[in-house]
Amino acid sequence: RNNDPLCDSLRGSKDHECECPRPYEGHNCAEEYVPARFGNKDLDSHAVFYLDDDPRDTLVVSMFLRTRRLGGLLLILANSTSQYLRLWVEEGRVKVQVNNHETLFSQKAVNDGHFHLLTLTVRGITSTLFQSSQVMDSVSVKPVHAHSGDLVFIGGLPDQKSSAEFGGFFQGCLQDLRINNKKLQFYPLDTSVKSYRLEKLVNVERGCSSDDNCVSPCLNGGVCHSTWDDFTCTCPLNTTGRRCDKVKWCDLNPCPNGTICELRLEGFECNSILHYQSNGKISHSLADVLLSFCSGQPTATLLFAQRGSAHLAVFLRDSRLVMELKTGHGNGTVVLTVQNERAVSDGVWHTAKISMESKSSRWIMDVDGDQRERSISGGNLDFLKEEGTDIFLGGKNRESEGKFSGCLGSVEIGGLLLPFLQDTELNLPRPQKEQFVKVNSDDVQRPCSLCQLRPCHNNGSCTGRRSMLRLNSSLYLHIESPHKFVSFRNVPRCETDVDECVSEPCMNGGVCVNHVNSFQCVCDLNHSGVHCQVDVKINLTCWKNCNHIRFIPIHKQNSLTL
Repeated sequence: RNNDPLCDSLRGSKDHECECPRPYEGHNCAEEYVPARFGNKDLDSHAVFYLDDDPRDTLVVSMFLRTRRLGGLLLILANSTSQYLRLWVEEGRVKVQVNNHETLFSQKAVNDGHFHLLTLTVRGITSTLFQSSQVMDSVSVKPVHAHSGDLVFIGGLPDQKSSAEFGGFFQGCLQDLRINNKKLQFYPLDTSVKSYRLEKLVNVERGCSSDDNCVSPCLNGGVCHSTWDDFTCTCPLNTTGRRCDKVKWCDLNPCPNGTICELRLEGFECNSILHYQSNGKISHSLADVLLSFCSGQPTATLLFAQRGSAHLAVFLRDSRLVMELKTGHGNGTVVLTVQNERAVSDGVWHTAKISMESKSSRWIMDVDGDQRERSISGGNLDFLKEEGTDIFLGGKNRESEGKFSGCLGSVEIGGLLLPFLQDTELNLPRPQKEQFVKVNSDDVQRPCSLCQLRPCHNNGSCTGRRSMLRLNSSLYLHIESPHKFVSFRNVPRCETDVDECVSEPCMNGGVCVNHVNSFQCVCDLNHSGVHCQVDVKINLTCWKNCNHIRFIPIHKQNSLTL
């Protein structure tokens, strides 16, 4: 967009002729076509021109446009019966419709606040859309016939509802609009040029002005800079966002030592993961973990302990409680997992006991006293007795992701409590020899209730019991959520038993039997599993004079002896 002319000397004359680049005109290309401002101050505006000649079989429509809006009507060519050519902005890109059917799309956005040259050609049965001389789209169309007496609507239609079909009235600037090199001038130049007749100009302003957009848009001390139809904010340190509306609170180090700063929608929270170690005097074997909890999180870490390659993890995965244990070294490494089958991320209290059977050395998970899930044999928790073994409640470490959000009741390992209080917070120190010691001094919120998790939205009032479960302690740990709200949808009130058999959970002809808060699938001899989903092959190989029958599941190698 400059007015450097291409000049040729005329033969036999000292005079010259200039070929002017758009949008300039005149003997020396000194005049610029006046841009027209549409939709300033959100006014409905439009212009109407009258075709006073026949553009013939070739139709070329071109213009400069400038906008920051996602939508708006640019141009419509219409006769007495139809609108046969439409151009508008949709989702920031130019869209064209020919003969109410064939459509062309621009591949590049035009709503960046800069001027863009748009050209549409309809030659015979081919229509092509250009943007700044680059081809955007091309389609085959029926021939377009424009005639004298047709109308050209610019920026909108007189009827507001009709304009709304194209994203509303155009808001921005149009300049140097042409149809087959014949001009559509909103404000005529001093130089005489061939132009179509202007019939109407409604709320269209001269020039491409912009309002002052710096009427206190920047927050938290940000400095506003007005640009065309927009603004930018220079934000002070520790703030970000288009309006400096997002304070980087954690960069201000608001939390005390030993806690983790976490951003919230409207501020921050100082979160903590509790850290424990053995006092080095634990001598008895550790063979179980007992804990109570309530949460609405589908995924989170409740307990994690690690020493070298060995680790113990109790966590929520897909709303199920999982225990993972890894012990041993090299070829003697044992990794086992046990998981309950029912979702527990429902916002009510649950008690879980994970213990090793003394005879089989298999691990059992018992949730709420009526679920017994078993793992393979092996492993132990004795590595937790060693000094320096780190045990964390609420996450994998002090800086980890996936922190637990909810309430924890008493947590015990091998019958030894992981205390929420340090000895310095007690009136008397604990006298017992074997102890797990709280390493960090982070404070916890106690007691804990579901209402502290703010489950009610839209100013709803929460009513809940704080001491829903007490295990050897009246203290409960409340660890803040990394989100502002925790949603407990369909929180059960236990007044109605749901018939789980309605959903037909049993496969392969299994018969469903409904129980209180559970169901059971009775499978035929060829299937097994919670849902009768496992195919079983019966192998009548006999052991010890045929005193036993061995059943071998097709997809497993280990056998089940009856």
